[in-house]
Amino acid sequence: MRLFPGPLLHPRRNFLGQTLVAASASVLSALFGRGDDSAGIVDRDLAAAMGKAELSMQFRGSTVDECRDWQNEFRTKLNELMGDSTPPPKWTIVEQSQTEFDEYTRLELLLTAEDVPSLPVYLLIPKGLPAGQKAPAVLCVHGHGPFGNDAIVGRREQEGAAEHIEKLNYDYGVQFAKRGYVVAAPCMIPFGRRVDSEAYRGKDPCAVTFVRMQALGKLPITANVRDLRWSIDLLQSRPEVNDGAIGCAGLSYGGRMTMMVSAIDERVRVAAVSGALNLMQERMTLRHSCGSQIIPGLLKYGDYSEIGSLIAPRPCVWETGSKDSLIVPKWDDVFRGRLRRVYEAMDAGRRLHFDRFEGGHEWSGRIAFPLFDEVLKSRSVSR
Repeated sequence: MRLFPGPLLHPRRNFLGQTLVAASASVLSALFGRGDDSAGIVDRDLAAAMGKAELSMQFRGSTVDECRDWQNEFRTKLNELMGDSTPPPKWTIVEQSQTEFDEYTRLELLLTAEDVPSLPVYLLIPKGLPAGQKAPAVLCVHGHGPFGNDAIVGRREQEGAAEHIEKLNYDYGVQFAKRGYVVAAPCMIPFGRRVDSEAYRGKDPCAVTFVRMQALGKLPITANVRDLRWSIDLLQSRPEVNDGAIGCAGLSYGGRMTMMVSAIDERVRVAAVSGALNLMQERMTLRHSCGSQIIPGLLKYGDYSEIGSLIAPRPCVWETGSKDSLIVPKWDDVFRGRLRRVYEAMDAGRRLHFDRFEGGHEWSGRIAFPLFDEVLKSRSVSR
């Protein structure tokens, strides 16, 4: 049964989405459509094209069975668009450093495998874990910025790092470790130690990396999903970790990648997506979006809302700060509405959470921390 053709069951939401797209296209047309009307102004043309994006595989059903069928079909299409994100089957670990803190140990690791770029990962292991029990774990993902995964684990040595961490409440990896979670914090591309920023001479590494990888038939977002799944493999290989109690959390681009890996890999039992309640259709109409977030052809079939809906019926919290200028009013409501539709069809509305906190583009944790405790700490198992 195909569940995406045909009329929407909620025409009001559909109308709202179409109205927003049309309005955004008009704005860009006014801004960039100056000059001879007979000329094809690329900004105006692209804005109009965004307003006509097909999104042909949006969920139209209302039952659990319909939703599961839709998820299977859309996940298949998503994997087709992205390509293979399977982590390497065999790999080795190089321990580069070990640092002791009062409440946890920080390991700096490098994962290596044949024909795959090496992956830097921090591993935080809480001290005083209950004897005879394995601990839950969290995959913590960083966003844009010069410090990569260093910020997640609270490394403040570099100039400006301390201010960056304080402003964004960015050391949520440390915060999870202090709550008793084993934490893996990998470095994504092209960020942190995985990019030579000076070599780009002021150009956006995300855009340049996207173009270069496309020439090879690859995508940055797929490589990063692979590395996140590889990090889950690492967590599951650890003797301290309950391999059935793994969550994922991230801010900004880290939020986007939390959404991606949670949608594709069901080993993630609970997710916290912070500062990433944006649709590709919105970002490409109103502004630009970085190359590390682009999936070519996605808007023919769906948007980030459909990808986020693949997390259902697993628990998920979506964080948005009241002063976050990257979250666009009305568009975020469209995103929420699409998520609610899927969770309600799965009879899992109580597992969908929205943390609208007072603040900016930053990590909250207000709902996420107790939610992770509820979902993951109840899954404790003996060693």
